[in-house]
Amino acid sequence: TGKSQFLKFAAKLSNRSVITTGLGSTSAGLTVTAVKDGGEWMLEAGALVLADGGLCCIDEFDSMREHDRATIHEAMEQQTISVAKAGLVTTLSTRTIIFGATNPKGHYDPNLSLSVNTTLSGPLLSRFDIVLVLLDTKNPEWDAVVSSHILAEGGLSEEKDTEPLTDIWPLAMLRRYIYFVKGYFKPILTKEAEKVISSYYQLQRRSATQNAARTTVRMLESLIRLAQAHARLMFRNEVTRLDAITAILCIESSMTTSAIVDSVGNALHSNFTENPDLENAKQEKLILDKLRSFDEFPDIISTQEL
Repeated sequence: TGKSQFLKFAAKLSNRSVITTGLGSTSAGLTVTAVKDGGEWMLEAGALVLADGGLCCIDEFDSMREHDRATIHEAMEQQTISVAKAGLVTTLSTRTIIFGATNPKGHYDPNLSLSVNTTLSGPLLSRFDIVLVLLDTKNPEWDAVVSSHILAEGGLSEEKDTEPLTDIWPLAMLRRYIYFVKGYFKPILTKEAEKVISSYYQLQRRSATQNAARTTVRMLESLIRLAQAHARLMFRNEVTRLDAITAILCIESSMTTSAIVDSVGNALHSNFTENPDLENAKQEKLILDKLRSFDEFPDIISTQEL
């Protein structure tokens, strides 16, 4: 499913990034370690501290020991790490994004909760904003697309993609753009966005049965962060209704707490649409209609004219 490729590409987009694997990561390697140099104890930064202000990619997340995984709870929740080693007591900043990739325990069973499939605890799963499940389903059409792309990349196929690449930003330009909007824009929520996010969160709290560990206050914080991130990406300083809808779609596509969108399908097989504005309008109308259909929210805002 290309999990490692996702991690490597995300690391390339970030100005500061650290990549590590779960099998070779200990709690000291992720946080800090105390070393003796010239008769004095010193602290050496680990992966999370080195990635402060950037991205920390952890591959094979399931290979880490339970004790080592527990050390990142504070880093993901409070953005700090408290250290008390060799008489050195301090707090270090870990304002980093943690991007983890894991394999399921055996065959993935969609009828079971995500915590059972991945053997990750509920408190740890709730700290991730998005939990994206990539399933390698047997789809003949998709297999043909993938095999054609791999053969074309290797130069083994005569069929080449003739699409012009003049309008596509290079990776360096995309990295500069993300770095600029991340530091320049501080979006604030509009009343419409607040109404949509609040209604969706209350709906999730009422309908959550199988994945109750995910529907905590952290989900509300995740929705706000995702909406603000989309507003930054769209070069805006305020979170509009579209940004809130996009944040809801990100949560829904994680396939862990789906309460509205039942026809998302496999996220691995999704493609870019020819008319993204029309697709956004359709998704916006679908979600707002679903929220309005519940009696708990009779005063939900009306959809815009399409």
